[in-house]
Amino acid sequence: MIAEACAKREKTMADEQLWDEDGENTQADKYLLFNLGAEVYGIPITHVINIIELQKITEVPDMPVYIRGVINLRGSVIPVMDLRLRFRLPERPYDDRTCIIIVRVAEKSVGFICDTVAEVNDIAPRDIEEPLQFKRDQDQAQYISGLGKVGNDVRILLDVEKVLSDDDQRVLAG
Repeated sequence: MIAEACAKREKTMADEQLWDEDGENTQADKYLLFNLGAEVYGIPITHVINIIELQKITEVPDMPVYIRGVINLRGSVIPVMDLRLRFRLPERPYDDRTCIIIVRVAEKSVGFICDTVAEVNDIAPRDIEEPLQFKRDQDQAQYISGLGKVGNDVRILLDVEKVLSDDDQRVLAG
């Protein structure tokens, strides 16, 4: 079932045009929503390249614990990050609903492992609140770009480029 959804999403991503005939970006306010535990997170659809089923991940030594390794996707070696571990959530076994969202970050492709992919939602800028400001560890990057209101629910919107720290980007660049 998830394979069909991932294949359908892959085809949809390839077929969708980013610009309409009036020159407006058709994906500007669209977010791919996915689950990590009980929470729903969103990333701008403009960063999403692909959604694939979980596949064999080759571990790479001396990586942060949340970088699970690399995959071979159509001849490209792509690093894969477990978002649960990145956000310091409890680890859970992968299952048949676990997906990898392939995103573009700083001109590189990176895979984000998530529990399940939910849907693509329109979230207008007027429905996005600033993230709550808490005292954070100085080393911890702020990767929440906003809190999107969808009906009576709140979606945690991520800044895809900040999910990878500068150190992560240097390590993954090789």
